[in-house]
Amino acid sequence: MKKVVLLSVFVFFAIASFAQNVNWVERNGALKVVDGKILNSKNIQPQLRGISLSWSIWEGKKYYNQDVVNWLQSDFNISLLRVSMAVQPDGGYLQNPVEQEELVTRTIDAAVKKNLYVLIDWHDHHANEHLDQSKMFFAKMAKRYAGKPNIIYEIFNEPEKITWQAVKDYAVQVIAEIRKYDTENIIVVGSPHWDQDIDVAAKDPIKGFSNIAYSFHFYASEPSHQEILMKRADEAISSGLPVFVTEWGVGEANGDGKFDVEKTDKWFSWMEENKLSWANWNITDKKETTALLVPGASPKGKWKPEMLTPAGKYIKKQLRKLNK
Repeated sequence: MKKVVLLSVFVFFAIASFAQNVNWVERNGALKVVDGKILNSKNIQPQLRGISLSWSIWEGKKYYNQDVVNWLQSDFNISLLRVSMAVQPDGGYLQNPVEQEELVTRTIDAAVKKNLYVLIDWHDHHANEHLDQSKMFFAKMAKRYAGKPNIIYEIFNEPEKITWQAVKDYAVQVIAEIRKYDTENIIVVGSPHWDQDIDVAAKDPIKGFSNIAYSFHFYASEPSHQEILMKRADEAISSGLPVFVTEWGVGEANGDGKFDVEKTDKWFSWMEENKLSWANWNITDKKETTALLVPGASPKGKWKPEMLTPAGKYIKKQLRKLNK
């Protein structure tokens, strides 16, 4: 009887371990956009679910390493990692391009090695003012990662107070630069008002390029991010716009505030119903609501439950439940 029990325990943990180590790229292959949907190589919506690293400066910088990537893959069971390269703030890409490029490419390489999909995020609210730098960066990324189905380019994070036409003009030039070297991988375009006015983009989408998607951001507990914002996204989806939730948080729009579980569950159900891929904000130990780690959490991963914030515990539970 003792041997039977031990064998059962071994089988249980072996199955659990297997479930937590899916080869996501082998399962889905190269992604594409067809008739307003993001599909995998089998023409099925894959619904990638994962986590966004924080700005690659400040508190979040220390988590840009292989150990953290490995832990997010094995323990949180992510299928997607967003690498959010800081551009404009002090210490970001504009000031330290070599350092930032080396930091993010090491992290991207670690994620590719683990068969994860990776959003390469130009984390810049004023990307249209840094067109030349953006084109140079994404040309390098496209040369480096062309042919790797893991890679997704996110070329403009949360445009602030500019028009859709300004975003579109910028995007077309960056897309053209990427397509010189990578003709297939998906490129995600931002929309005005911090990636909230996706309905505006849906009325005048970019044409002339294949495999283009559009980012939508929300903060689940933000009072202004409820029915009105969800309706905008519903309109965009209904009109045939391919939507990717490249960032969302459990708290309010400033990253802090209340963690309203009821509102978060509602947004979560909405993403699942629409089969939208998403990356949750964010891996950092800053003392705020959307941070997944408590201050002092190890920069090497292997976080025990007490090292996770309420947001961290919630997101980990959802990922382990849904990514099968």
